[in-house]
Amino acid sequence: MFDNKRDREDPEIGGAGMADIAFLLLIFFLLVTTIDVDTGIGLQLPPAPEENQEPPPIKERNLLNILVNSQGMVLMDEEPTPVNQVKQKVKEFVTNRGKNPELSDSPDKAIVSIKTDRETPYNVYIDMLDEVMGAYAELRNQGAQSEFGVSYEQLEEGSEQQQAIKDMYPKKISIAEPNQ
Repeated sequence: MFDNKRDREDPEIGGAGMADIAFLLLIFFLLVTTIDVDTGIGLQLPPAPEENQEPPPIKERNLLNILVNSQGMVLMDEEPTPVNQVKQKVKEFVTNRGKNPELSDSPDKAIVSIKTDRETPYNVYIDMLDEVMGAYAELRNQGAQSEFGVSYEQLEEGSEQQQAIKDMYPKKISIAEPNQ
């Protein structure tokens, strides 16, 4: 009549059901969690120089020095420059073609050198680098429009036309190690 607690059997929990629940939880967390993928700035590096190869001589006028200091100030050839003017100044430097004795001889010889401090704000560096890359993109678009009547992006990847525009405005950017 009266059930005694001692007489009752403990209910068993099926192992198969627990495995199913664990599997469902695993699938749920795999689907809802995001994997943080770090992406960087994609830059094409030049081929490694051969051992004991001397760097080629560079005229001072063919080198545009850009320094981004620890306060986030952009200095182009030691002159403070707002970030939004970097693109225009790079374009003037590259397309000078020897007219101004203080700017590059030709687009082929123009080199843009970028240097930062270790404490340089990252967003200022990225904005400045974006302006420099944008200057080359605009120059290449202008070259493609004048030579072939289409934008640079519309040229077939790896085509002779695209290579001709790359040769017309080679992207020579030197990114130096940061100052201590």
